[in-house]
Amino acid sequence: MCGINGILNLQSSKKVEEHIIIKMRDALAHRGPDDKGIYIANTIGLGHRRLSVLDTSLAGHQPFFSDDKRYVLVYNGEIYNFKEFYPELIRNGFDIKTKSDTEVLLKLFQLYGTTMLHRLNGMFAFAIWDNQEKKLTLVRDRMGVKPLYYSFYNESLYFASEQKALFTAGVPLKIADDGLEEYIFNRFVAGENTLYQNIKKVLPGYVMTVQQNGKVIQEKWWDLKSEIQKHPQINDPVKWFRETFDDSVKLRMVSDVPVGVLLSGGIDSSSILASLYRQNYKNIESFNVGFKEEEHNESHLAKMLSEKLDYSFQTMKLEGENLYNSLLSSTYFQDEPIMHLSEPHLLALSQKANTSVKVLLSGEGADELMGGYVRYKALQYPSLLSSIATIGNLDLFSKKPRYEKLVRYAQISKKSDLVLFNSSNIFPNDIEKTFGIHSLPRNEYRKTIYQEAKDLYPNNLRRQALYFDQHTYLCSLLDRNDRCTMGASIECREPFLDPRLITGLGSLEDKWLFTGKKGKFILKSAMQDRLPASILNFKKIGLSAPWGDYLTKSPAFREELSSFSKSDLFEMPYFENIRIQKLITTLQKGDTRMIPYIMPLFMMHIWIKSYANKF
Repeated sequence: MCGINGILNLQSSKKVEEHIIIKMRDALAHRGPDDKGIYIANTIGLGHRRLSVLDTSLAGHQPFFSDDKRYVLVYNGEIYNFKEFYPELIRNGFDIKTKSDTEVLLKLFQLYGTTMLHRLNGMFAFAIWDNQEKKLTLVRDRMGVKPLYYSFYNESLYFASEQKALFTAGVPLKIADDGLEEYIFNRFVAGENTLYQNIKKVLPGYVMTVQQNGKVIQEKWWDLKSEIQKHPQINDPVKWFRETFDDSVKLRMVSDVPVGVLLSGGIDSSSILASLYRQNYKNIESFNVGFKEEEHNESHLAKMLSEKLDYSFQTMKLEGENLYNSLLSSTYFQDEPIMHLSEPHLLALSQKANTSVKVLLSGEGADELMGGYVRYKALQYPSLLSSIATIGNLDLFSKKPRYEKLVRYAQISKKSDLVLFNSSNIFPNDIEKTFGIHSLPRNEYRKTIYQEAKDLYPNNLRRQALYFDQHTYLCSLLDRNDRCTMGASIECREPFLDPRLITGLGSLEDKWLFTGKKGKFILKSAMQDRLPASILNFKKIGLSAPWGDYLTKSPAFREELSSFSKSDLFEMPYFENIRIQKLITTLQKGDTRMIPYIMPLFMMHIWIKSYANKF
C-alpha cells in the first residue's frame, strides 16, 4: 500500500522539475513511511511512498522497472492472487526476483497489456510509463477502493493518490459550482468530478492512456452490469456465498506483516472474524470504537465475540478535545469536507491499531451489496410514500427522527429521484425551504448510473438503489476508509468486495437480500451457525455518532459552533439565504432534527479552516 504521484509534461521540450515531484511525493508521506523513490526522465516524473506489506525488503522498492527498462511502474494496492501467476510467467521466460505483487503486475502488463486486468483479484491504482512509445497508462480497480486523481494544468498532466499532492505542485484549489451543489444535495461528488475545478478522478474500472502529444483515451475495462448479466445461475446460494466469502477472507490475509480486524460488533465485521476463526487463523487483534450513549454503542457485542473466539480486543472512546483534534486531522487527510461524520473516529482507531498491525480488514460493502440499509425499505412500496407524506403531521411521524426523515423523503414524487436522493439526509424540498436554494444539481453521472440500474433491474427500485449505491455512495465510503486508515499508515482491505461476491450477489433473486426485517438474508443464513443470535438479530447501528451532543455540550465544539455562526461561508452567494443562527439556536434547544441541515455546513466551515487555507 502506498502513495503515488507523477507529472507528464505535454510539451516535448519541457523537463519535469525534480523538486516538484519530491514535494508531491512527500505530501503523501503518511501513505508510505517505510520507503520512498522517484524517477525523472525529461518530460516524465514519477514519485512513490511505500508502506511495506508484501516483501518488506528493498526488492519491492518503487518506482519499479522492467528488466529491459522500457516500463516504469508506480503502484498503490495489493494483488491478492499474485502467486497464481508465477507458473505462467516462468513459462513465458520471466525470472521471479522478488516476493512482491509489484513485480508480477508489471510482468503481466509486459505480456498482455491491460487485457490482464480482469484476472486480478485485488485493489489497485497504478501508473506505467512506456519509455518506447512515450505513453502513460493510469489504471484503477473495479470498485474504486484505491484513489487516483489527476489534473491537466499548465500543459502538463499531474496525478496523485490524493488531491493535496496536486495542490502542493501548484494546481489551484478552486471550488467547482457543480461540485458545491452536489455536496449540498447529495452529500458528496460522484463519478469522475470532484469538489474542485479541474481535478478529476480516474473512474473505477477504467484505464486512462495519455500520450506525450496530449492525446487522451479512456476505456472501461470492467462493467458491473454486463458481469451480472452473464453470471451463471447459482444453484445453492448459501453454500456458494459461504465458500466464496471464506476464500475472499483467506486471500485478504496474504501479508508479510500483522493483520487485524475493524470490529464494530455488527454482523458484517463479525462475519469476517468468524471466518478467520473457522479457518484457524491465530493471534488476530480486533479494534473497536465505543460510545457512552447506548443507542450508538455496539462495543459490548464486539468484546463478547472476540473473547468467545479467543482473539484479543481493543476498544476506545473518542470525546471532547481529542475528538475535535481528530476532526481537524481527518479533514486534512480527506481533502474535502467530511460527510459520513465517522471519519474522526476511524482515524483515531487506525492510529491506535498502528502500534500492533499494518493491515486492517473492514466489513465495508456488505450493506450496498446485500440491502442492509433501512432506507432501502422505503422503496419496496413507493405508492405508500405519497400516503405517508399526507399524514406526516401526526406526532408519531414528526417527533421521531427516523419517521421524520421518512416524511421528508416521501415528498419526492419522481421514482428516479427516490433513487438519486435515497442516501441523502436532506432532500430537495428541505433544501429549498431551509437554505433558499432552488436549482437541483445536474447529477449527470448519477443519472447515467440510474439508467444502467433501471435497465438491469426494471421495475425494481430496491435493486436499482443497490446498484446505484455501488457506483456512488459506496465509493464515498471507500474514500473515507482509505483516507482514515492511510492517514495512520494502515492498509484497509474489504473482503465483501471480492469481484466474485459483487457479481454473484448482483445476479441473485431479491429474496436472498431482502427477506426478513433487516436485509442481508443470505449473509445471516450463511452465518447462522457461526455467530450468536445476539449479533445476528441486533438492531443495525453502524459507526454513527451523537453529533448533536458534541456540538452543544463539548466545550471545544461549543466554541467552534460560535465561530461557525459567523463564518465567511455564509457570505458566499450560494449560501447567502441561510439563516444559520436560527438553525443553531433550534439545535441548542435540543431539537436534533437540525443535525442533517447543520452538519454539511459545519464540516465545510471546518474544511475551510483546517484545509483550504493551507493551500
